[in-house]
Amino acid sequence: MSFNEKIMLNDGRQMPLLGLGVYKAVGENEVEQAIADAADAGYRLIDTASVYKNEDGVGRGIKALTIPRDELFVTTKIWNTAQRIGDVEDSFNRSLERLGLDYVDLYLIHWPVPGCYTDTWKALEKLQSQGRVKSIGVSNFHIHDLEMLKKISDVVPAVNQIEFHPLFNQPELLSYCRDNKIAVQAYAPLARGAYLHSQLLLEIGRKYQKTTAQIGLRWAVQQGISVIPKSVHKERIQENAGIFDFSLTAEEMEAITAMDAHHRTAGIPEDMIPYYKD
Repeated sequence: MSFNEKIMLNDGRQMPLLGLGVYKAVGENEVEQAIADAADAGYRLIDTASVYKNEDGVGRGIKALTIPRDELFVTTKIWNTAQRIGDVEDSFNRSLERLGLDYVDLYLIHWPVPGCYTDTWKALEKLQSQGRVKSIGVSNFHIHDLEMLKKISDVVPAVNQIEFHPLFNQPELLSYCRDNKIAVQAYAPLARGAYLHSQLLLEIGRKYQKTTAQIGLRWAVQQGISVIPKSVHKERIQENAGIFDFSLTAEEMEAITAMDAHHRTAGIPEDMIPYYKD
C-alpha cells in the first residue's frame, strides 16, 4: 500500500485514502499553512465544510499550490440551516465562490436533518448533473437514513463520512456501507487523543517503531477506510502520513477492533440531538 493509494468510488471516481481535515482551523494564515505543509508531505485530499468558516482560507491555500487542480481532491459540506430553508444550490454556490474553484470533488450532506435531507439529496443530484460536483455523498448517516435515500433515488451516495476509530468502529454501519458499495471515510480518526495512551497500541507501535496515532490510522486504512485527521501542526501532518510503509497482522487488526467501546468523541449539533441516536 503506497502513499498515493486511492479507493474506487461507486461512481467510477477515485478518492485518496489519506486527507487533511481542517475543522476549527481559523487562525490567521493557519489553514493556508496547513495546506502547504500537507501538500509538501504528499497529501492531495482536503476536507472542509461551510460551517467550519474557513473555506476562503482553504481556497487561498489551494491557489498558492503549484499542484494541478486535477491532482487535488476537495471536499466540502452543506450545513443544516441551509437544508432547512431549502437553500442548497445557493449555499453550494457560496461555498464554491469562497473556495475559488470551478467544481468540488465531493459534496456532502453534513447531517441527516429530518424532513429535509431527501430534498437536499435530490438537489445534490442536480449539482452533480451540472458537473460542478464530481461526487456526492453524506456524513453522519445511519442505516435508516441511507435506506430512506434508496426509496427516493437511484443514486447511491459515493461516501458516508462518519466518526470512526478503534473506540467507535460502528460495525453494523460499516458492513451496510460495504454491502451497498458506499465508501466510508473516517473523521476524528484519532478520537481526539482518547486512545493515544492505549497499552495495546503502545506495544504494537514499539514493534513497528510507530506512534499510537500511526497505528490507529493504519488500522483504518488497512480496512480500505479513508481517514482525514485534523491538524495544523507540520510535525503532526507529517507523522500522520507515515502509515503506508508497514502492515498490521490479522491478529493485531482484530485486537484493535476489539477495543471498541461505543465511545463517540465528536459532538452532535444541538439541533440534531432530539433526532440523532447512535
